[in-house]
This record gives sequence, C-alpha cells and structure tokens, in this order.
Amino acid sequence: MDVKVPDLGGAKGVRVLELLIQPGDRIAKDATMLVVEGDKATMDIPAPEAGVLSSWAIKIGDTIDEGQVVAALDASAPAPASSAPAAAAAILSAAPTVPAAPTVPAAQTAAPAIAASTTGSFSGKADVECDVAVIGAGPGGYTAAFRAADLGQNVVLIERYPTLGGVCLNVGCIPSKALLHAARVIDEAANFAPLGIQFGKPKVDVDALRAHKNTVVNKLTTGLAGMSRARKVNVIQGSAEFVDAFHLQVQSADGVKTVRFKHAIIAVGSQPVKLPGLPWDDKRLMDSTDALDLTDIPKRLLVIGGGIIGLEMACVYDALGSKVTVVELSEQLMPGADLDLVKPLQTRISKHYEAIYLNTKVTTVKAEKTGLRASFEGANAPEPQLYDRILVSVGRTPNGKKLAAERAGVVVSDRGFIAADRQMRTNISHIFAIGDVVGQPMLAHKATHEAKVAAETAAGHASEFVARVIPSVAYTDPEVAWVGLTELEAKKQGIAYQKGAFPYAASGRAIGVNRTEGLSKLLFDPDTHRVIGGGIVGPNAGDLISEVALAIEMGCDASDISLTIHPHPTLSESVAMAAEVFEGTITDLYLPRR
Repeated sequence: MDVKVPDLGGAKGVRVLELLIQPGDRIAKDATMLVVEGDKATMDIPAPEAGVLSSWAIKIGDTIDEGQVVAALDASAPAPASSAPAAAAAILSAAPTVPAAPTVPAAQTAAPAIAASTTGSFSGKADVECDVAVIGAGPGGYTAAFRAADLGQNVVLIERYPTLGGVCLNVGCIPSKALLHAARVIDEAANFAPLGIQFGKPKVDVDALRAHKNTVVNKLTTGLAGMSRARKVNVIQGSAEFVDAFHLQVQSADGVKTVRFKHAIIAVGSQPVKLPGLPWDDKRLMDSTDALDLTDIPKRLLVIGGGIIGLEMACVYDALGSKVTVVELSEQLMPGADLDLVKPLQTRISKHYEAIYLNTKVTTVKAEKTGLRASFEGANAPEPQLYDRILVSVGRTPNGKKLAAERAGVVVSDRGFIAADRQMRTNISHIFAIGDVVGQPMLAHKATHEAKVAAETAAGHASEFVARVIPSVAYTDPEVAWVGLTELEAKKQGIAYQKGAFPYAASGRAIGVNRTEGLSKLLFDPDTHRVIGGGIVGPNAGDLISEVALAIEMGCDASDISLTIHPHPTLSESVAMAAEVFEGTITDLYLPRR
C-alpha cells in the first residue's frame, strides 16, 4: 500500500526532518514513520497500518504536501522471527553501568514478536489474576500502575519494600532534596554577612533534621498508598520472580503468591555500585542510601566520585559542618557536563571543601579504630589520609538480573539491562520494561514518561516514547542543569553549532541576590538557528532548564525565545538574553558588532 501524507492542518511545503525506519523494518500501526517541520512546529507522520517498509519515496530535506505518497508499505508481511531484535541488542551492548551524559537511547520503532517458546512453565492455579502486573513501585512503577488502572485495567503492583515510591521517594531524590534545602538555607545565611546581615553559627540538631526528612518522605509515600487504594490497584509487598511468560511468584510475608498476568511491566530500578575490595562490613563506609540516614556529622568526610550524587551529598555534609574531600577519577567534576557549567560550581566549593582531587583514584581503604584510612594514586594524590566516614558514589547498576526474567524469555544483558523499543516492549511483546533497567539516563522523570507509554500500549492504545531530549540536573550549590546537545558531545561527534551565553554578572536579579557566578547558554544549529542544546549554572538552574527543553521539543529558533517577553528582573530572562547574544540584539551587554 502507498503511505500518503495525512491532513497537516493546512500546512503546505513541510520539510522532512527524520526518517525513523529503514526498508525492511517492521512498524506497528500508528507508530511514527517520519517527522516533518512546518513554519513553527514539527509533526509526526504515523503508519496507517502495521507492516514492513518496502521503500521510501522521499529523503531527508525534501518538502512534501498533504496527500503526497511518501513510502510503500507491505501490510501483509509477517512479523520477524527473531526474538531479540538487532536494535534491542545494540542497546544491551552499549548500555553503560556508570551514569553518563543524558542521551535519548537508540530504539527500534515497532514492537517485536513474542518468542516462540520460553524457558519456564507453570501449570498450577494462580492466587491472583490481572490484566497488568507492575514489578517495582518507584516513580516509573507507580505511574505505570496508576495510568493502567485509569485506563480500566485490573492492576497488581508488586513492591519489595513496605512503602511505595522506590529509591527516588524513599532513599534518593526526595530525601536528598529535603537535606539540600537545609544546606542551602545555611549557606544563604552565611552569604548575607557581606550584605550587612549576620546570623550566628547554626546549631544543627541531627535528630530533628532527620525527622524532617523522614516526614517529607512519609507524606509522599502515604499519598501514594492512598492513590493506589482509590484506583483499586492491588498492592502486594514482596520480591517477585518470573516463573514463565505469564506468571510471577511473589515471596511475601504471607507466603508465596502466584500472579497470572496478561501484560507485565518491569520497573525494578537500580542500586548503587559497590566498589570491590572495600570494607563494606564497616558502617563508616557508606553508599548514597547510607549517607541519607544522617546518622551523624563526621568531622572529615571523603567522597569517592565527583558525579551528581556525590557532589549533592558533599554539599549537604559540608553545610552541616564536615570537612569534605572529593576524589574524582576523570579530569573534571561531573563528567559529561560542559566545563563552563562545572567551573562556577568547582570555584565555589573549592573555597569550602578541604580538598578536591581530579585524575585521582582511591587504591585502598583500611578500617582502623580511629577511622578509615584511604590511599590514593594520581599526579596530585596526597599521602594516605584518615577519615571519619567515606561515601562511595561511583554510579548505579540496574536490577535486571534480580527477577529471573530469562524464565519468561526476556533478554537481559550481562550488566543487568533490559532492552525495550519505543513502545517500551521487551523482546517478549506483552512484557514491558521502563526506567533505570532499560538504560541511561537513569532519571525518575524519564521513567515516568516511559511508564505512561508502557501502560497505554498494554491497554491497547497507540503510544510511543519519542522524547527528543531529557534534562539533567545537579542540585548542588550552585545548581547545574543541561539538556539536549552539549558542547562536549558536539565536539566529539563533529556537529556544527553556534552559541549564545549570558553571564549572571550582568543580571540585575543575580546581582541583587549576590549570586553572580552563574550563566545561561544556548546552542543553535548554524543553518536553521533552531535550539539544539542548552545549559545553566546558578540558583534554580533545575527550574530554568525546562524552558530550554520545551524549546528543543517544539523546534524553536533563537527569535522564538528572544522575542518572548520574560519578566524582569528574573533569572529566567537570562535564557532569552542568551538568545539575544546569539542574534546580536543584546543591549544588556556590550559586544563587538558581528
């Protein structure tokens, strides 16, 4: 059959931006085949029927109109026999263990066929039957369960911990931000001294602060429990394993329960990497979960790993009174972020921390009665040092190998990743995977969007995960945020770009709050002037980056941002001014005429 351009809402002469499949690829009905661009918006062109692409009648860069034939599709072609598609295998082989710069992972367009046979089987009677079984109740898991229930599905949500919310709500994003806010208040009070307002040295009640953190967590997890009851989601506490492609066994407090499902969504998340050879039986050696327990405030703290999580916890403990040392194996803090975003953070924390060692590794940690003695290796490595506590924060590893997915025929990589296509299907078409377990970036806001796609697809709706960009934020002081193409990636891949950057030293709002170390920058396509990336360092960067993400998703160019009136005086107007710098229309700076 011929595939024709559908109704474009009156748009004419739209340009072909992307061809998402190649001849020979199978595509599901309503899955996106190509992306086109009109005057100010981009549009997805879906497949009118499921089938195999025979040929394209167009190429990238062509202009097309409503009703024009763009491709030939064989709608009678059978599904491919392979149970592990090549695109899925590529994801498995490429998925890293340690967090890297956020990118949208490669994925196939169409859902793979169910495997002809699986390695497990179950012939008994199930204790519970459902339309959708969700394994894991983190942001991805509970979102998938709630969305599926809202679509009329009978849902079982399985969680091994007593409370819903997963790592993010219980021992990750939420408690860390509660502590980071406390740290920020302490730092801001100190920063007021040059402005003529002095506060006394803060008295930190660790028990009260820990109780506040726990209250924040409890409020959110209790809310999730209430929403699950309201939606009639059946929550089972216990550890789940696959028995075969349609059954799970859950080890619960009430014994073993067997769950039969029509669809399953794997949302088992990840856990901190534990470096081998360290004395993990000593409680003074911590991972990120331990650090959030806030047992005490060590006099000297060593943080192994200068990535986002390590630096966030370093900010907390520094503000609470610890002398902090950070050791990072690479040549810069926060590997993957552009250096101009990291530099203001490094300059600020260098004045607070005891030491920062780059290009340095910790070779040994020995437990002694008076502390943990760490030895270092590197050009500027210090002599062995004694610390009261050591935090190891070198990344996270997925939990894909913890649920016997191979019994269901699901392919799991050696590292524990599970590949998924754009509908979040695994190689077994009725079993989905979302969140950390499907690959980088390991971020809650990615998982929630994937969750809705999986739930909607399982309920029979047309849905795909087609995010162009995924923002990344470090909630340090100052915050660091970026989205889309980074300058590091552009230079590495040979991608042409132009830049506009606005320094906070010229921002009235930044000067007023005595925080002028930041900047906002935008990266543009040299030919189209469309926004392709951006980064912000400074107060509230994590909130400001959303405008840049939206601009990239909508295909905005520089004038779309610069001509949008931003409120003054705000930090948000620095994004518009970065666009003005690129265009040469900036009046809040004096720059030589181009």
